[in-house]
Amino acid sequence: MTLVKEDIAAYFRDLQTLICSGIEQADEQGSFREDSWDRPEGGGGHSRVIVNGKILEKAGVNFSAVHGPLHPKIVSSMDIQDEVDFFASGVSIVMHPKNPWVPIIHMNVRYFELSNGQHWFGGGIDLTPHIIIPEQAKWFHQQIKNVCDQSNSAYYPKFKAWADDYFYSPHREETRGIGGIFFDYLKSNSVEEKNQHFDFVKQVGESFVPIYAHLMHENANKEFAQAEKDFQLLRRGRYVEFNLVHDRGTKFGLETNGRTESILMSMPPMASWEYMYDVNTYPEGAKTIELLKKGIDWA
Repeated sequence: MTLVKEDIAAYFRDLQTLICSGIEQADEQGSFREDSWDRPEGGGGHSRVIVNGKILEKAGVNFSAVHGPLHPKIVSSMDIQDEVDFFASGVSIVMHPKNPWVPIIHMNVRYFELSNGQHWFGGGIDLTPHIIIPEQAKWFHQQIKNVCDQSNSAYYPKFKAWADDYFYSPHREETRGIGGIFFDYLKSNSVEEKNQHFDFVKQVGESFVPIYAHLMHENANKEFAQAEKDFQLLRRGRYVEFNLVHDRGTKFGLETNGRTESILMSMPPMASWEYMYDVNTYPEGAKTIELLKKGIDWA
């Protein structure tokens, strides 16, 4: 049976609901409020956001299914000679916790199709601890490796390295966090292969709640002082820098007249930038900075 874009979008819409329900249970207090939006050029989406939950200070789960003429900048960047229409659908998630010991998490799963017949999947999941706990970093990567191995044992090393390269801020010479996996242009040459790629994307998407709920419960009740809170705000500032300067998804959304509120949902509610910050004033933070590098074999 041929897999069509409407089927994929319907799954992503259901995935949004599944994830929101699971995260509400894990938070025990916060509930997502939803607002729907339309894109003038075609399509729209549903944004769901928690503010001031028990564990989560701000969390967003976005679904979108948009279509229309492909923006000229995107056409040129993809080396397409003719004007084409596009269809894009997916779910994008960012969660900012209250407690500095609970990590930021990001996930995105998406499908892209052009009117010239090209189509592909993309996505990934990555973790940005404010303060890295090596044992939890190893646990996270092992969970992601397990997900990848269900589909293809070559996926994890390939997509882990891709995440290391993608989630890197050259102007800071550091990674955004401890990485995870990132993949894009997962193209299919047959109906069977397309179904296999879709199954992999489903496995990534459905791993989100078990993984993050575990990390929430492991860390949400840990004590912290002002030093941890200050460092959390500084790390959030670095997160903002990456998303605004380097993130392709943010750029694509803004350049294709996406909904600004939903695109910038990934921003934390509070962040800080301190001039010439001396990380040695907070030794635990200095340890974290030392681990923000590519190529660490966490798994």
